[in-house]
Amino acid sequence: MLAYNDHLEEYILAHIDEEPQVLKDVYRRTHLHHLYPRMCSGHYQGRLLKMLTAMINPQRVLELGTFTGYSTLAIAEGLNDTAIIDTVEIDEEKEPELTTLFASQPMGDRIHLHIGDALTLLDTMEGSWDMVFIDANKRQYRQYLDAVFDKVPVGGFILADNTLWDMKVVGSNEPKDSQTRAIAEFNDYVKAHPRLEKVILPVRDGLTLMRRIS
Repeated sequence: MLAYNDHLEEYILAHIDEEPQVLKDVYRRTHLHHLYPRMCSGHYQGRLLKMLTAMINPQRVLELGTFTGYSTLAIAEGLNDTAIIDTVEIDEEKEPELTTLFASQPMGDRIHLHIGDALTLLDTMEGSWDMVFIDANKRQYRQYLDAVFDKVPVGGFILADNTLWDMKVVGSNEPKDSQTRAIAEFNDYVKAHPRLEKVILPVRDGLTLMRRIS
């Protein structure tokens, strides 16, 4: 199996589409001013999210876990001219920065920021989403999937980030920490889910693609 390393990533980044300047700025600002900057999607995954969005061509997208807005803008790039994205961020301190960022973009009026706990907000949000991107609290991934499942139509897609979790879920040893256990249990749950078609891509920290089939 091909080993993923820094040299391979450098080659890939040199042979894919350029990262838009606004996303370069978000990435740099994230690393300068925010804790856990590794949570920012980055060039490689950003281009993948844009392309997957364009391929799926959703009319409504839901993102759980906005962080500093990088993945939100990457997904928004792939939207058609009338589509919208609802993005949910639990940290209220990020609201001013995110509001300013989104307002500065041409598609900003179609990005709807929601501040609060995703599981609580989902009970109040109406309608359905053709595509959902899960990238919030890892301990609650299974609950997120259950909460959004009936809000995604048959044929719709659910994406979950960080599902290889720095390779901690790989191997025979019982996961020691709660986040690793939750991701491992989520992966097992998705594997056994009879109403989802699924595949894991070894991109960055693992990206699971799911399509609702019934």
